[in-house]
Amino acid sequence: MSHERPVVLFICTHNAGRSQLGAHLLDHLAGGRYDATSAGVAPGEAINPEVAEALGELGIDTSAASPRPVTPGLLTNADVVVTMKPGLALPGDVPGELIEWEFPNPESWGIEGVRDLRDRIRAAIEDRFV
Repeated sequence: MSHERPVVLFICTHNAGRSQLGAHLLDHLAGGRYDATSAGVAPGEAINPEVAEALGELGIDTSAASPRPVTPGLLTNADVVVTMKPGLALPGDVPGELIEWEFPNPESWGIEGVRDLRDRIRAAIEDRFV
């Protein structure tokens, strides 16, 4: 791809937890060096409230965030695709770099568990992108 800033697409199942954490944390930590976005293979209705709260604790506003489906166009436009769970069935090929991380689904977790997940995803982002 030939973007001014590399496009990093985070993908999980519902685009309500893990991929939202990834995209928001990369945007927060990387100082504008990347265009971070997210999507899901089976999008939920809304971002997980505990995920929004855990990100809010870092000063990250998720009020405009909403789950959306991953599409072939999003895959084609991404320089880097990060799946938050290995083996997700994507709707097309990944022409750029594919990174497969493995983080559990925080769907029914409380805030303490989501904070731990947020911090583990943050460490992975700092290690790979920052």
